[in-house]
Amino acid sequence: MPGSQTPTLWQLRFGANCIAGGGVEFRVWAPKLTRLDVRILSEPERAIPLTREEDGVFSAVVPDVAEGADYQFLLDGDRLRPDPVSRWQPYGVHGTSRVANPGSFAWSDANWKGIALKELVTYELHIGTFAPEGTFDGAIARLPYLRDVGITAVELMPVVEFPGNRNWGYDGASLYTPHSAYGGPAGLKTLVDACHREGLAVVLDVVYNHLGPEGCYLPDYAPCFTSSYQTPWGKAINFDGPESDGVRRYFIDNALYWLTEYHVDALRLDAIHAIFDFSARHILDELGDAFHRQAQRLGRQAWVIAESDLDDVRIINPRSVGGYGVDAQWHDDFHHALYTLLTDDRDGYLMDFGALGDLAKSISEGFVYDGKYSRYRRRRHGSSSAGRPGEQFVTCVQNHDQVANTSKGERLASLVSPDKQKLAAAVLLCSPFLPLLFMGQEYGETAPFLFFTSYEDADLVAAVRAGRKQEFAAYYAETDFPDPQAEVTFRHCKLDWTKLAASPHAEILRLYQDLLALRQRHPVLSNCRKDLTAVAFDEQAKWLVMTRSDPAGEEAMLLCNFAEKMQPVPVSSVGHPGWELALQTAAPAYGVEPASTRPPSFVAAETLEGKISMEGFSAALYLRGYYSEERTQVATET
Repeated sequence: MPGSQTPTLWQLRFGANCIAGGGVEFRVWAPKLTRLDVRILSEPERAIPLTREEDGVFSAVVPDVAEGADYQFLLDGDRLRPDPVSRWQPYGVHGTSRVANPGSFAWSDANWKGIALKELVTYELHIGTFAPEGTFDGAIARLPYLRDVGITAVELMPVVEFPGNRNWGYDGASLYTPHSAYGGPAGLKTLVDACHREGLAVVLDVVYNHLGPEGCYLPDYAPCFTSSYQTPWGKAINFDGPESDGVRRYFIDNALYWLTEYHVDALRLDAIHAIFDFSARHILDELGDAFHRQAQRLGRQAWVIAESDLDDVRIINPRSVGGYGVDAQWHDDFHHALYTLLTDDRDGYLMDFGALGDLAKSISEGFVYDGKYSRYRRRRHGSSSAGRPGEQFVTCVQNHDQVANTSKGERLASLVSPDKQKLAAAVLLCSPFLPLLFMGQEYGETAPFLFFTSYEDADLVAAVRAGRKQEFAAYYAETDFPDPQAEVTFRHCKLDWTKLAASPHAEILRLYQDLLALRQRHPVLSNCRKDLTAVAFDEQAKWLVMTRSDPAGEEAMLLCNFAEKMQPVPVSSVGHPGWELALQTAAPAYGVEPASTRPPSFVAAETLEGKISMEGFSAALYLRGYYSEERTQVATET
C-alpha cells in the first residue's frame, strides 16, 4: 500500500543501553534532580556528568564502557544510588548496577507465537520454593512434568530484585531486574526459552500498585508517589497527579520490557484495586493497549490478566463500551464460594459466601456480587459480569494469597479429605473458565505456604513481624507464630516432590492428569462458553449439576454431591440419546475402594430420567455426542 510503513518496535530507552559499534548510553528520568553523574566502576574508575534534557531526562553516551561494567549514579553530588531502570543488580537492591546487553542472549523460540487465551491452563509457582535449588535453572527440570500433567502456562510469582534471598516477590525494589539469587537476567531468559520449547506459555506476575519498602530508589529520582490516595502499603503510585506522565511511562515501559526482552506471554497485574487513577484514560487501558500493540508488532499472542476484588465488569469490558480492555481477571468469587463449601470457613471476606447458590452463580454468571449487599463490606458491591465470556475469568481452588492468608498457610490437602480435594478438582476443571493450579495442588502437597522475607533493614523486620502478628493474632498462639524473617519459615514451604509416588498423592495426581486430558480432547470442556453452561442445585440436599454444550454437538454433564453421605442426584436428559461416564472421582483409580453402588458407565436417554446415586463428596462427569453413532445405537439397544 503506497505510503504504508512497518510499525516501529518499542525499545527500552532508559537505563544503560549498549550501542552498536561500542559504548553505552545512560538515560534517566529524574525531574527531582538538578545534577546527575554516572560513576563507572571499571578501570579507569571515573564519574561522568549527564546532560539534562527536556522533561527532566538526563543522558550521556560513554564510548569506552561495555556490557558487564558496574556503575551507579551520583545524585546532586551527594548520594550514590543504583539505576532505577537497572537490568541487572548482581549485588542486591542496595548494590551497584551492571550493564546488560539484551542482544547477547541466544533465543531458540523464533517459531513461538504464544497460545490463545482460552487455552491457558495455568500453574502458579514461586521460584524459591518450587524446586529444591530455588532458581530459574532448577525450575527447568520440572517443565516436562508440568507439560505431561496438562499444564499449558507457567505463572511466575514476582521475580524482580527484592531485599535478601527470600521473599514472595511482591516487595520488589528494582522493577526491571530479575532476582540475582534466582539466576539473574540470563537465568530468567533461559527459563522462558525452555518453557516455550516445551510448549508452555509464561505468565509473569508484576506489581504496579506499590513499591518495595526497602531498596527501591525510584522516589529519589522522580515523584512516583501521591498523597491523594492510600493503599495497604502506604501512599499510592502517582498515576494522575503532577508529573505523572513520566511515572505512567515508567510502568508501561516495564510491561513492554518483559514482553519484548524476555518474551513473556502474559502479565498478571497484582491487586489492581489498589491502583488509583482518575485520568481521562485509565492507566490499565493505556498499558494494555500499548502491550497488545507491541505483541502484534512482534507477531505474537500476549495477554494482560488482572487481580481485582472489585467485581467491576469495566475491568474486562472492551474499550468500545467504556471498559479498560483487560483480557481476563482472577475470579475470586469462584474460589470463595467453593472454598467455603469445602471447609466451612467463614472468617473475614469469606462471610459473604457459603451457599451452594453462590457457587452456581459464580459458574453461570461470573461475579457473585453484582450489586447485591455484602455483609463483609457492609454495602452493596460489584456489577454484573453475566455477559462476559468464560475465558475472561481465571479460576482456582488455591493460590498463594488464599493459602497463606486464610488458613495459617495450610493448603487444601491439610484442611480437607482427599475426597473433597477430588471434588474440587472436578468442579474447577469442568467449569467454563481458565483454570489455575497453585504449585503442588495437583498431587495434594501438604507443605505450608507461609509469608516469608529476608529484609536487611532491622527496623523494617521488626515492623513487619509486629504487623503480621497483629493481623493474624486470632489464628496463632504467641509461640506458634511463624516468623516471616526466619529462614526455617521459608524452608517449610518448599515442595516435597517425594510425595508423588505415595498415596493419596499419586491418585490425586492421576485425577488431575485425567481431567486435564479430557479437557484437552473435548471442546465442550474447554470452549469457555459460559453462555452454553447451566447449573441446577439443591441448597438443602447439597447437590449440584452443571451441564455444558458445544456448537459442534458435544454435551457434558457434571454431577456433584457436596453432602457427606451417598445420595441420589436428580438429572434430566434432553437432546441426543445416550451418555457415557467419562470419569468419576470416587473410583479405584483415584484411591477409593469400589462402592456397592456407582454411577452407570453408559446410560440411554430414557433410563437417565430420574436420579443417579453418588458417593459423598464426589463428582461424576458424563459426555455425549462425541463418539460414533453406531456405538450409541448399540449401547442404547443393550
